[in-house]
Amino acid sequence: MKLLLFLFTFISVTVYAQDIPSRWDELTASDWPLALEKSNKTIILPIGILEKHGPHAPIGSDLINVRAWAEGAAKKEYAVVFPDYFYGQINEARHLQGTFAIPDDLAFKLLEATCDEMARNGFEKIFIVNGHGGNPQMLKYFVQTQLARKKNYVVYYFDPGSDPEFQEKATAMRKSDAGGDMHGGENETSALLYLRPDLVQMDRATNESGADQERLPGIENVYTGIWWYASFPHHYAGEGDKATRELGELITENRIDAVAKALKAIKADTETLKIQNQFFEDVDVNAKPNR
Repeated sequence: MKLLLFLFTFISVTVYAQDIPSRWDELTASDWPLALEKSNKTIILPIGILEKHGPHAPIGSDLINVRAWAEGAAKKEYAVVFPDYFYGQINEARHLQGTFAIPDDLAFKLLEATCDEMARNGFEKIFIVNGHGGNPQMLKYFVQTQLARKKNYVVYYFDPGSDPEFQEKATAMRKSDAGGDMHGGENETSALLYLRPDLVQMDRATNESGADQERLPGIENVYTGIWWYASFPHHYAGEGDKATRELGELITENRIDAVAKALKAIKADTETLKIQNQFFEDVDVNAKPNR
C-alpha cells in the first residue's frame, strides 16, 4: 500500500513538473489539463499596440516589450500566456502609417469577448499586463466594468508602483532627461536594443525631433484628447539615440521580476473570486422588489 502511494505521488509530481509551453498557441490540446493545473487556472493577457515609435524603432515596440515581460514572468512562475494582442486605444496616432486603430466600442467588446473565451477554456484568473501608454485609462475602466454582470472569473490589471532602488540605478545609467522620455526615447529604445536589436535603426534616431512642440495654449487643470498630437506630432518623445543595451536589460528584467511577483500572488489568491461572488449575491438580494 505504501509502495503504491509512493508511486502515485512520484508519478503525480513528475507529470506536474513536465516542461510544457506557456504560450496558448504552442500548447497541444492534450497539454491543456496540465497547463490549467500548473497555472492554477491563471492566464496572462499581454496587450500591446501597433504604432510609430519615432523614425528608428519598430511599429510593434509595445507588443515586443509586453510579450517579453509576460513570457519572462511565466518562466519564473508558470502561467499560460495569450498570443499577440494589439487591439487597444491608439486614436492619437491615426494620422501616421503603420497605426492599427479599431473603433473604441469594438476594442472594448473584443477585450470582453476574449476574457469570456478564456474563462470558457477553464481560466478563472485573467492577468492583464499592458505595454502601451495610451491604454491604462481604457483598461482600468474595463476592470471596473467587470462588476456590471456576474462572472466566473476575475480580471487583474498590472499597475506597478514606484521602485526607488530601480529608479536610482536607471537614473545613473540614463543619458537624457527622464521627464521628456515618453515614446520611442531612451527607455523604449534601450529595451529594444536588449530584446530585438535587429529591428532598431539607430542611425535614424535623430532624423526627427522628439522634443515637445508646445502647440497647445496653456490652460491650467484642463485635459484634451488632442494634447499628444499637439506636443508630439511625429509620435516621438525623447532621445532614442541615447539608448543603450545595458539600460534596456535593467528596465526589462526589472519589469519581468515585477510581473512575476504579481503573478505568483495572483496564482495563490483564493479570496478575490469569493468576494466578487459575494458582491453579486448582494446585488441579487437588493435587486428583488420588497413584498
